[in-house]
Amino acid sequence: METKIGTGKYQNLLVRCSTLAPIPTAVAHPCEASALAGAVEAGEKKLITPILVGPVAKIREVAAQAKIDISKLELVDTPHSHASAARAVELVREGRAELLMKGSLHTDELLGAVVARETGLRTARRLSHVFIMDVPTYHKVLFVTDAAINIAPTLEEKVDICQNAIDLAMTLGIVQPKVAVIAAVETVTSKMPVTLDAAALCKMADRGQITGALIDGPLAFDNAISVDAAKTKGIKSPVAGHPDILLAPDLEAGNILAKLLTFLANSDSAGIVLGAKVPIILTSRADSVQSRIASCGVAMLAAHARRAKGQA
Repeated sequence: METKIGTGKYQNLLVRCSTLAPIPTAVAHPCEASALAGAVEAGEKKLITPILVGPVAKIREVAAQAKIDISKLELVDTPHSHASAARAVELVREGRAELLMKGSLHTDELLGAVVARETGLRTARRLSHVFIMDVPTYHKVLFVTDAAINIAPTLEEKVDICQNAIDLAMTLGIVQPKVAVIAAVETVTSKMPVTLDAAALCKMADRGQITGALIDGPLAFDNAISVDAAKTKGIKSPVAGHPDILLAPDLEAGNILAKLLTFLANSDSAGIVLGAKVPIILTSRADSVQSRIASCGVAMLAAHARRAKGQA
């Protein structure tokens, strides 16, 4: 049964994919039905060209049980999940793949292969995760970062997290993204160090250390997302009420926020990791096939942006 790639706001972003060529993608250890189905269906939608990396016998067994046709796909045999991660990364380094996709292995296994000093996909940037969310009660696509990788980011790490999200937003057609740096309050106080980080990030943007966006913070969630709440508190800001990106103070806050929007606000989401040599499609093993396909679409656009810049 064919899965729709969402029906809301970021559907318009994914429509752009229909005019672009699919991107060769190393899928690490797709040994569970949802992980395999997501990669295969994204291939059928011509978002990616999947290269399935894992124990071939197991992949074929899963495909047969779930009635998934993998007869036309390339399979690369590995003995176990750790080897699958390493080989998938190697395919990227060899230039055979321009995207990396997580299958049914643990995130730590995949990212361990990505950050390996001699054989990985490191760049000067910090890795960070971005959720691209279609929230029914919000008027545009909302990016939430970082909710999956950086536990307690330093100021310097937040610079990379912020810039990664800005670059992605611009890739998806947002000319000057608005970034709200989230805290519990909208005032700067030494009693809450994340408010000092927020203030510093704003000044760093003024000085060109972060580029391409309007940044404001600290902003509590209510006055970040609501024009009325900001007016009530006397906040004058080009970002308040209209952010494209919510920069969380730490992983716990970001993770809770993203899952709250998903499970209480019925939001659709896509997920991608940036900061490596190629975009990484990093979804949860509990994610739906629809979420995996949406993530592939976003990653596809990011990969084509890399090509346009001569980075592929």
